[in-house]
Formats: sequence, structure tokens, C-alpha cells
Amino acid sequence: MPGSAAPVGRADLLTRLDQVLRTRGRALLIGPAGIGKTEVAQAAADQAARCRGETVLWLAPQPADRDMAGAAAAALIASVPPAALDGLPEPQRAAVAVLCREATAPETGWDPVALRLGVARILRALAERGPVLLVVDDVQRIDAESADLLRFALHLAPAALRVLAVETPDPYADGASCTLWVPSEADVLLVPPLQADEIAELLVHHRLPSRMAGRIHRTSGGNPRLALAVGRSLADARTPVHHAEALPLSGRARDLARRMLSPATPDVRATLLLAALALRPTAALIRRAGRPTAEAELAAAERAGLISVTEDGTVAFTAGLLPSTLVHDTCWTERSSGHAALARVVDDPVEEVRHRALATDVPDEDLAAEVTAAAETARRRGNSALAAELALLAAESTPVRLGERRIARLVDAAEEAARAARADLAMRAAADLLARDAAPADRVRARLAVLDTAGQGLTDLDELYVHAMEDSDGDPRLRAGVLLRLAVKYVLADGDPVRSRAAAVESAALAASVDDRHTAAKALTVQARMDRALGSPDAERTLAEARALEMTDRPLGVRNAAQILTIRHALFDDRLTEARDQLNALLPLVERRGPVEDAIELLNTLSQVEARRGQCAAALAHAGRSLALTLEAGLSPGPAWYHLALAETAGGSFARAAGYARRSVRASEEEGDHVFLSRSLYALGRVQLVTGDVAGALETLRRVQEAENAQCAVDPSMLRWHEELAEALLANDAREEAEALLADVGPVAERLGRTTVLLGFDRAYALCLAAGGKTDEAVALLAETADRFAAHGLVLEQGRCLIALSRVERRRRRRSAAQQALHAAAAVFERAGAVPWLGLTAENPSYAEPAPGTAPAGNAALSRLTEAEQNLARLVGEGASNQEAAARLYLSVKTVEARLTRIYQKLDVRSRAQLATVLNHGAGS
Repeated sequence: MPGSAAPVGRADLLTRLDQVLRTRGRALLIGPAGIGKTEVAQAAADQAARCRGETVLWLAPQPADRDMAGAAAAALIASVPPAALDGLPEPQRAAVAVLCREATAPETGWDPVALRLGVARILRALAERGPVLLVVDDVQRIDAESADLLRFALHLAPAALRVLAVETPDPYADGASCTLWVPSEADVLLVPPLQADEIAELLVHHRLPSRMAGRIHRTSGGNPRLALAVGRSLADARTPVHHAEALPLSGRARDLARRMLSPATPDVRATLLLAALALRPTAALIRRAGRPTAEAELAAAERAGLISVTEDGTVAFTAGLLPSTLVHDTCWTERSSGHAALARVVDDPVEEVRHRALATDVPDEDLAAEVTAAAETARRRGNSALAAELALLAAESTPVRLGERRIARLVDAAEEAARAARADLAMRAAADLLARDAAPADRVRARLAVLDTAGQGLTDLDELYVHAMEDSDGDPRLRAGVLLRLAVKYVLADGDPVRSRAAAVESAALAASVDDRHTAAKALTVQARMDRALGSPDAERTLAEARALEMTDRPLGVRNAAQILTIRHALFDDRLTEARDQLNALLPLVERRGPVEDAIELLNTLSQVEARRGQCAAALAHAGRSLALTLEAGLSPGPAWYHLALAETAGGSFARAAGYARRSVRASEEEGDHVFLSRSLYALGRVQLVTGDVAGALETLRRVQEAENAQCAVDPSMLRWHEELAEALLANDAREEAEALLADVGPVAERLGRTTVLLGFDRAYALCLAAGGKTDEAVALLAETADRFAAHGLVLEQGRCLIALSRVERRRRRRSAAQQALHAAAAVFERAGAVPWLGLTAENPSYAEPAPGTAPAGNAALSRLTEAEQNLARLVGEGASNQEAAARLYLSVKTVEARLTRIYQKLDVRSRAQLATVLNHGAGS
């Protein structure tokens, strides 16, 4: 049997498959090629072998076996243990030997009755020794003779023999057609395509770029094999890809698409080509365009898994790579004929103009003017993607002799593509323009459009910035726009907020000098953001100035605007009700008529606000919607994964939170995004800390510290890693370093008036007090801090303080107080729906508190140890392993080992048994 691993996104399917096999004993997995049927079967077989100790037989006929009589049956018999053949009567043994080519066949061939009985007896004998799972992969390749033998044998097989068949159905046959049984004998399970988030997980698992997961999902249709091929194409691409609609695809991805299309007849391909060329393909439209048998041809394509057809006849390809491959592999003459036919029958004037323009390769000014008008119409309708496509088509349809007009249309096309986030179209327009004798201002506008489509990925674009700066020399309006983009690039790609602020200040001044309020407002917003990060007291004043300009300018979007930064400042300051109310007022407006990036920005911020407020269900819902929109739009999922990690930490699952945080780290590294790299590392380190992986937490949070220090970040409210790192240091026996960190950043937080940040520091400092033996002071500070968190509406932080209080009380052997604090924390978390935190309150505290009868802290042995060493000594003396002790004390295993070594030296013992003896002797003396 091939090696197996749990397939991504198939947990529910595996559960259903296991139920079917246990109840009915027969199951058939079906689905198109590449969908992952074999991987699911491998996982089921691995589960049967490892978890239940079943014997697994794996039969995988090859394509050539279909024409070789008895090939599959012979392969099956060759795979069973030789003992299963013992006891076969001679006629049956002889027939089996002939089948396996171990004996010469008599003139009459093998005895069919003896062979049937022999195969049945072999399988029965095998099942009598214990449960057996027979997996038949690619069952459609079984030769007719083997199918007949297995059908007979399985009919007589005992219940202990279960069978899982895997079939890729004939696309031009009706339904599944497993040859091993009649349909009523088994349940048929369809292996569905993966969702966009599962495709992202698959890419991460195979160490492929995950930042394009949304585009890859749309291109592959959720087919894992096709998605991996597309992902490898991206990895192989020589030039960076910045959210392009048309992904650069290598031969392997195209070849897979061609293999999927290969069963289609010429008539079916002709019909599919029209569907690929149309904007809104329907069966009726294709029929009117010259395919009178369109419905039958579309039905054949649907059975082949190439398209889906809705009740109203709308046609959708199952994978975006299929129509692009069809068009790519079709000659110009056929494409031109197809567009011409569609132009004659579409009922929308915008579509009609588009098809007429695509049906000719002769530039024509009258046609170009019509396409330009169609682009304006598409823009008014809110179809920005179509408007961008038409704007570029208008430019390309403009005769070369009208050079200035063509350049002007190319500039418009690039900027239209930027508004639609279509990097591929922006790059095409810019490349065409830059190859011509365009004015510097036009070159700058085209380059800025390309930069505006780069999203989070601003690395590898330095040349664009350099040329834009050169061409904008002497034009304050253009130079302000270039500097604004540089300000964003400096912080995201270079991690340099000081340089970013300087560029933003210069941009704002230049924009103000030419009364460009739009650019000035954006530049001041970037300046305010950098001022906040750098700890400048001018941040709020600058933001207010930007907000005033913005209210006068009334920009179309909110992303990166002063309005949303004002809300984020409220979030940083824990003015959460204010932030929530403003977000809830904006969201419906943005969802109705704003770009998707704005909706994502608002949902992410709202999720973070609700998580901080302890509204866990709402936080999860908003973060989930943000991720869905992000992947659907093909944007980098790094920011959405970060916010989902925060939401999962609050109310979902610590394991899922860590998974999303790791994905965000990877995507941010791929993008070269320093801002979200720090954030996602913080989210990961926080989860590692609260789940007991203190060594991992320390390593991760130190990376955050290094990154934030490198970026000169001063304000501790924007990313609250200091308190987490202090606790991780404490758990790793570095109390002095933890106290030094808090002492260093505390005055900064106090100077900036970051009240709730100081509360987080108080919680961490209280744990330092407890570790230093000052448990009375620690208890008082934790109780006070929990109450103050509650007063600020930060219920999850309140509950976390109460958990810490419970642990300190247990160390003081005050069981009643410890239980009271723990029950109070549980009540807080239960009201908030904070499921993972509630789980922490349900832990068995036996290792964290002294058992009855153990030595008091003052006995002769324990008096030589610090309090931290006493706690560990008690646990080990009671029989806890190093791993158990590490989990109970929230230490790393390495820290436990080092601390235990010191205990052995102080008490002059060499083993756990001797340690227990010393402790027990001290207790009884």
C-alpha cells in the first residue's frame, strides 16, 4: 500500500467513509481526476492498519491491465500472505497457479469454476484471521475477467472483509459504474473540490506560495492536483506576481488542463470555446451563436466535470484554467469567429462592443471610441473589472497614428486597472505606454497605477519607484503621489517607519502647495500612523488634520484613509465601544457600493475590536467573512489570517489560531511585509505561551522584539508583545530579564497615557513577584488588575488575570481561594463565549498545588530551594515526568531539566527516587 498522510480538508469525508465501511462494508469513492480520491483512500487504509490493526490489501490496476485477462486478480493474489493459500483443494490451487502464471494452462484454459472458488476461499481465509480492508484504486481499469472473479468472491466474503473502491467515472457515461458489485450494495461518496482556505493550507503543506491562494483556488476550481500545478508554476515564475488575474502558468499546469479537456469531442470543444469567450455564457446564448445542439454538448461537458449548468442555463467552468487553456490553444481565426458570432446575438450593448473589438485585430478609431464609451458604462454600473478590460481594449484598438490619443487611453487603462486591482491589465497598459514616446507625467501615472495594484507585495519594485521619482522631477503634484507610495513602501517592505514618515511629510507639503487635498490627506494619514508607532505626541494632531482634509475631499474609499486610522487609534486605546459604533455605521455603506478591499479592512478591524471586547462569536464571524472575501478577491490572505488567528484565540480554538498565525507568518514572509510579519508572529507567540509551549513562545516573541526594535517602534499599544515576552521570559527562568523589559517600557506607556497597556504590564509584573517569592504582593496586584480590566470592559484580560491569580493561590496552598478565582475566570469566559480560555479553567490542578501531607516550604530539604525549585521538586517527587511538570508549571522541558539539575545538586541526590525519599523524610521529621 502506498504511504499516506491525512489529506487537507478531508476530515469530514474520512469520518463518513469510516461509518459507511463499518455499517455496510462496501464504499465507492468517485470524483474527477486529480480531486484527491487516492489520497483519501490512503488515509482510510492507514487508519485501518494503524488504529485498528486491520490487514490492508491495496490493488491498483494500471491502464494496460484493462486489456490483459486476469491481470488484476493475479495482482491481488500476489499481494496476499502465502499462508492464505494453504488448504486450497488441488483443482483450485491449480487454477490459481495458472492465473498467476505459475503453471502452464491446459488446452482448455483455466477452470473458471475452480478459479472462482479459489479466489473466494483465499479472501475468506484471510478474513478469518482478522478484519481485512481491500482497497481497489482506479477500479475502472480492472479487466473484465478479474472483475467477474472479484464480484463472485466478494459476494461470498464474510463481513470481516470490507472493500473500498476508487473510481474516476467515464465522463460520457451516466453515474458511477463500479464493476465489483451492483449499485445497491455500496454507498457512493463524492470527493468534492477543496475550499479556498483548504487550498491555502494545501499550498503551505507543500511549501508553495500561499499568498495567491484565492487566485489559485479560482484557477484550479479546488482540484488539488491542478492547484499544486498552478502553485508550482508560480514558484517557478521568474518575475514576481502581484495579485495578477492571469497567473503565469508553466507547461505542467496547462498540460493538466489539456488532459482534463482531452475527452471532449470537437463539437463539445467548439461549444465550450463560445462559453469561454462570452462574459455571461448561457446555453441559449451559445445555441443562438451557432451551436444548435448546445444543450447536449454542455451536458456532456458537465458530466466530464468541466462545467456546471444552472437551472436557468448559466454556464460556469469548474476551474478558471479550463477556459483560459481553451482560448490559449485556439487559433486566432476561430477566436475571431466566435467573438463575431457572439456579437451578433448578445443583448447588452457593452458586451456587443467588446465582442466586436475582440473579433478584429485592425485598429479603428471609431471602434476605439465605442469601446471607451462602453468602459464608462461599465464603470457606472460598478463593474470595475470589465471597465478595466474595456479601457485597455480601447487603447489597443486606437490606431498608432493617433499616438497622443493612444497614450492618453493607455494611462486611463492603467489607472482603471488600479481601481479594479487588476495588476495584469495595469502592467500591460504600462508596458505598452513605456515603450512609446510618452510624456514624463504619463509615465509616472502609469507606474503609480502598477504600484497601486501590488497590494502587500512591494518588494522587487524598486526600479518602478526610481523611474517614477526621475519622471516626476519638477511636478509637485506627481512628486507628492510618488512620495506617498514610497512612504507606504518604506514601512511595509523595508520596515523603516522613520524614512516612511519623512516621505509622508514631504508628500503632504508638496500636495498642499498645489491644493491636492486628496493626496495631502493620505500623506498626513501615513504620517500620523508613523507618529503613533514612533511614540510622537503629535500623532493625534496630525491625524485630526488629515481627517479635516478628508472630510472636505470626500474620498471614495476608506482603506488607508484617516477615517479608518482614527478608528484604529480608538482600538489601540481600548475605546472599543466608540470604535465598534463607527465601524458598524460604515460597514453597510461600504458593502453596498465600496471596493472589496474596504469591506475587508472594516471586517478585520471590527473582528479585532470584538475579540478585544470579549464578543467572541462576533469576532469569529467577522474574521471569517473577511477571509472569504479576501480569497474570493485573490488578495494576499496574510492580514485576514492574522485577524482570524486573533479571533480563534478569543473564541475558537488555540490549535486553529496557531495554524492561522503560522499561515500569516508564511504569507507575510512571501510578501516581504514587515508590518504583518510582526503581527502574525505576535499572534503565534501568544497562543504558544497560553498553551504551555513556553520555549516556542520565547523564540517567537523574541523575533517580534527584534523586528519591532529594528522598525524603531516605540508605542507599546499598537502591538502588545511586551507583556507576553515578559511572561515567556519568566517561564523560561529569566525573571531578571522579564523585570528589566517591563521597567524599560513601562515609563514609555505611562508617558503616552496607555492605561490598559500598563494593566497588562501589571499582570506580568505580578507573576514576577510570585516567582520571586512575594506571593502576597502578587495576589493583591493580580486581584486589583483583574478588577481594573473588568472596569475597562476587557473581560478576556480579566479572566486571564484570574487564572494567574488561581495559580499563585495554589502555590500558597490556599485551595479555596484558588478555586474561587478559577471559578470566577470560568464564569467570565463562559459569558464571553471564550471557548479555548474556558478550557484552561477546566484543567486538573493536581500538579500545580501541593498534595496533602507533602512537606511544607520550611522543612530542611525544601528550605534550600527557591520557591520555583520547590514547586518543581514537589511535582517530580509525586511522580510527574519532565513533560508533565513543564505543562503544569508553564515551562519549557529544557527549563525543567536545567532547574531539576540544580535541585539535585542542592539536595545532593542523583535520581527521582532519591528526591522523593528526601522530600518524604523531610515531611515526616
